Amino acid sequence: MNKKSTLNRLKIMAKTGGGHFFRQFARIFKYGAIGFGRNIWLSLTATIVTTLTLILLFATIVAGSVLTSTANAMREKIDISIFFESDTTKEDLAKMAETIKKDSNVKSVEYSTSEEEYEKLYQGYKDSDNQSMLTTLGIVGKEMMIQRQPAAMRIKVYNTDDLSSIKNIVNSDEDFIKHLSKKEDPTYNTNSSAIQTISSWADIATKGGTALSILFLVISTLVIFNTIRMAIYSRSEEIYMEKLVGAGNAFIRGPFLVEAMMSGVFAGIISTVLSLIGYFTLSPRLEAYEIQVGNINTFLAEPKNIILLALAAILTGSVITLISARLAIHKYLKHF
Repeated sequence: MNKKSTLNRLKIMAKTGGGHFFRQFARIFKYGAIGFGRNIWLSLTATIVTTLTLILLFATIVAGSVLTSTANAMREKIDISIFFESDTTKEDLAKMAETIKKDSNVKSVEYSTSEEEYEKLYQGYKDSDNQSMLTTLGIVGKEMMIQRQPAAMRIKVYNTDDLSSIKNIVNSDEDFIKHLSKKEDPTYNTNSSAIQTISSWADIATKGGTALSILFLVISTLVIFNTIRMAIYSRSEEIYMEKLVGAGNAFIRGPFLVEAMMSGVFAGIISTVLSLIGYFTLSPRLEAYEIQVGNINTFLAEPKNIILLALAAILTGSVITLISARLAIHKYLKHF
């Protein structure tokens, strides 16, 4: 801002220093916007760093939610398979099912005889048009296959991490001991390692993302702090003259706060747009790998939620920049 425009500004302040609140607010906003443009490269740097911070926050929240949902979905699908000798009858299976249902960790129980298991196997090969296996089954013969095919009980549980009570029933109940298959062991640990891996990823994504977000938050705070500090020093003569003509502290501080807030608002808008573009680009690929993004998709399907997301990003960006600016103003403006 040149000396002529500065003098004009000071004359206006001297004439209207006690003007209406909204008029004064408008002037503060105007001078803040001018300062933002005058320090455009510093303002742009502050906006970029704040944008990266907000994008990282978005990614951390989404990654934690998606990976947790995926692990929960796998838990819903997992079942424990217990195999019995081929001569185990439907009545025997029903009796054992009633016993296992008494366990509080059991959600549901399904069972089938050796013949029913064979029919499922045959129908599966037929539906997939697996001619080689159908031929093999025909050569071996149905009766022979039924004798070799164990009966099965499939149990869904609430907590896959603690199966001790179910194992205790299977290993101690007389009916289970009598009919358990000697060739195939129960599948207690199926998919448990995959669930643990995904759960650990969710934990790492949350903790790692939070740590990186804090790091970027510190960086953005320092960048904005130094941006405002340099703006204060570059306008030191102007600030001194403003005090001479009676400008209040609020009027002097206001433009710097507006300047910082503009960085936060722009960062919020840009980060929302970039985050949504990135998410909608990646989500189909994640779904192809059976990563559960349904909850996020449902949330973002509502336009009002996208608006709320943008407002939250703008608010967060504004708070970050305003706090940083306030620290700088408090530290350096008191010298004038």
